[in-house]
Amino acid sequence: MNTPASDPASLMASPSKPAAQPRQTRQTQAVSKHPCPECGANLEWSPAKQALVCPYCGTTAAWSPSDLSAGDGSEVAAVAEQDLEAALRDPRNQRGWTDQRREVKCQNCHAISVFTDGRVAQRCDFCGSPAIVPHEEFEDAITPQSILPFKISDTQLRDRVRKWYGSRWFAPNKLKSAALTDTLKGVYLPYWTFDAHAKARWRADAGHYYYTTQTYRDANGNTQTRQVQQVRWVPAAGEVAHFFDDELVPGTVGVHPALMRKIEPFPTVTNLVPYSPEYVRGWTVERYQVDLRKAAGVGQQQMQEKLRALCVARIPGDTYRNLMVDAQYTGRTFKHVLVPVWLISYTYGRKNYQVVANGYTGQMAGEQPYSWVKITLAVMAVLVLLGLLLAYSGR
Repeated sequence: MNTPASDPASLMASPSKPAAQPRQTRQTQAVSKHPCPECGANLEWSPAKQALVCPYCGTTAAWSPSDLSAGDGSEVAAVAEQDLEAALRDPRNQRGWTDQRREVKCQNCHAISVFTDGRVAQRCDFCGSPAIVPHEEFEDAITPQSILPFKISDTQLRDRVRKWYGSRWFAPNKLKSAALTDTLKGVYLPYWTFDAHAKARWRADAGHYYYTTQTYRDANGNTQTRQVQQVRWVPAAGEVAHFFDDELVPGTVGVHPALMRKIEPFPTVTNLVPYSPEYVRGWTVERYQVDLRKAAGVGQQQMQEKLRALCVARIPGDTYRNLMVDAQYTGRTFKHVLVPVWLISYTYGRKNYQVVANGYTGQMAGEQPYSWVKITLAVMAVLVLLGLLLAYSGR
């Protein structure tokens, strides 16, 4: 856990920039400080101990989310769903932090990272590129309401990564021996979750198989019979009701989308806690670049596909055709959350590769280069083996 500290003030990407607002009208909120009682350094969240730990002297400080306040003396709100329709009408949320914060954008992978306390990065944590430039903060960004804290430690992940690399048979030997665990970084990635009550009326032609006996002549002129499948089509209709709870839509551009889907799900339904900067101290945080409107569209498309599958399951018979689904969604809500991911990013040849792991469940997925020498030798070995088998069978 040796990544730069980053407390997101608004961790969300930028739709169109609104008209300029007077800076003095922005509401501010102080970030609580947790200095080490022994050496005075800032404490950081430790997934191994599930507590705040000093990265310098190792002191562990007792802390829980119940110790937090909202900055005005009131208690921090519990994890709550936000009204989607209201947010789409006015996505601006002008909360900010009083401490100094800076955003940088990678010109290679376009990820935006947020840093506080004057800290900056020399290279992008997502692709390793040194081409990072200052990025202007947008005031209409939506702040994260909740977070899924890291549970899997870097020590646990390094062992899994070594085993994963060791199982890559066709990876270059240099890559397998290095295992690249020294580039392991912990990052918090932006996600959206969507809830909705869905009701759908469907209609389709339901197909029922039946068989008829067909007479034919074979190649020798003999009369034969066979069973031929037929379909009897009948109209069918019905209704489906379903509640979608935390439909996940990634807001990240820093991690490759196909890898993110392989390490889902994140247990956002049961294990989220209210957002607090204590959880992200010492970690890199990516600001979202898939805004609420676009994410809501993706989320509804995912719901529509799942709702269609539920309708298909209700169609009687053996097959179907001409399915029509008329769906209505009500009570639509959302959350902007941060989820923990362990990330290894490396360049081999001219291509960037990533290995990722779910920081809560440990589920891994990765990309790798291939050794064409090993693949060629493997193909030649198979051909030789086939040749020997054919020669043996021909005796």
